[in-house]
Amino acid sequence: MTSLLLAGAIVCEVTGSLSLRAAVDDPRWYALVVVGYVSAFLLLAAVLRRGMPLGVAYGIWGATGVALTAVLSAVIFGEPVTLLMAAGIVLIIGGVLLVEVGSHRATEAADA
Repeated sequence: MTSLLLAGAIVCEVTGSLSLRAAVDDPRWYALVVVGYVSAFLLLAAVLRRGMPLGVAYGIWGATGVALTAVLSAVIFGEPVTLLMAAGIVLIIGGVLLVEVGSHRATEAADA
C-alpha cells in the first residue's frame, strides 16, 4: 500500500508540474496545478506516516518526478531531450535504485 501511495504522489506531482507548463498558455490549468501539488504532498505525508524513511520517500518521489516530467514534457510539449539530459535521467534512475537498495540493507542490518 505504501508503494501505491508513493506512486500516487509522484503522479500528482508530475501532473502539477506539467499543468504548470500548460498554464503558461492557458491560465485555466492553474487549478490542476494546485490540485496536483496539494495531492502530492498529502500522499507523501501518508507515505511517511506509514513508516517509510524520509530520505527514501523524498528521494524516490523527487527523482522519479524529475525524470518523468522531463520525458513527458518532451512528448507532450515537444521540449528537447539532449543526450546529456538522457544521461542525467539514467543517473537519476540509478540513484533512486541505490537509495532503495541501501535503505533495505540498512533495515536488514538494524533487524539483525
